[in-house]
Amino acid sequence: MDDLLAYVRRLPKAELHLHIEGTLEPELLFALARRNKIKLRFAGVEALRKAYEFSDLQSFLDIYYEGAAVLRTEQDFHDLAMAYFARAHEDGVRHVEMFFDPQTHVSRGIDIGVVIDGLDSARILARQHFGISSGLILCFLRHLSEEDALKTLKQALPYRDKLLGVGLDSGEKGNPPSKFVNAFARARAAGLRCVAHAGEEGPADYVNQALDLLKAERIDHGVRCLEDAALVRRLAESGVPLTMCPLSNIKLRLFERLERHTLKTLLDHGVRVTINSDDPAYFGGYVARNYIETARALSLTRKDLARLARHSIAASFLPDAAKARLAAAE
Repeated sequence: MDDLLAYVRRLPKAELHLHIEGTLEPELLFALARRNKIKLRFAGVEALRKAYEFSDLQSFLDIYYEGAAVLRTEQDFHDLAMAYFARAHEDGVRHVEMFFDPQTHVSRGIDIGVVIDGLDSARILARQHFGISSGLILCFLRHLSEEDALKTLKQALPYRDKLLGVGLDSGEKGNPPSKFVNAFARARAAGLRCVAHAGEEGPADYVNQALDLLKAERIDHGVRCLEDAALVRRLAESGVPLTMCPLSNIKLRLFERLERHTLKTLLDHGVRVTINSDDPAYFGGYVARNYIETARALSLTRKDLARLARHSIAASFLPDAAKARLAAAE
């Protein structure tokens, strides 16, 4: 275990599917609640941890949004991101493209600039302290309307220089990518890169919609791709990456056991699969643990793990020269 952990941590890697609000560990959550004089319904850290037993995506989202309510100030968002960057550095992450959910915060009266500036200041400091490069991906909440997404994008565009791209997350059932065609078109026109959650709880067709209608350059999750053989071939031939999150998929009961995960099958079909941690404070593992637990369950070799790490760099939105330097890093 120790040898494998050391090996995984040495691998130069990028994390491409990481919700920064989902890195809010109970200890920090309670500290921010005290700082902001917010009363929580949980008696303490252990009581909160016991609530992290989820039956599906929605049961997780309910507590995820409740936890995010302690984030109020620019300093709160900075501290949240810096705590994540410290853990990512320990796991050998060299580049991060992190998601954030501004609608979760502006709906509580938090100015979008507070969110973006707090995260951006942490990005700058993480580059200085840890040598980690990073970018911010603004995610639209798919359970809300496209009108609300367009409003959020308009609020964010004054901060365009601090944004890398847009994504689509939250409850997938009944909220297809086709709902957000105009919002993604507007984002692309502003020069933002596009990714989308698809094929997690939603069907494989949502992946096709994300590719065809939203022009998504990466698919987040995509575990249900195997339901459509033509889609698997399409992903393999086009090189469109999947940012998979194995421990998240188990915690949300998409698979009964990690041994049944589709990651290895998709990898063997030539799909550019990557391993990420999603919402690690809630799902029990940052990126290195996701690599290790997946390797054990699916009998991945060290060669497989190195391939997955290379995929993560190739799938990033870094310039080609930066990708080459990162892939060659020790």
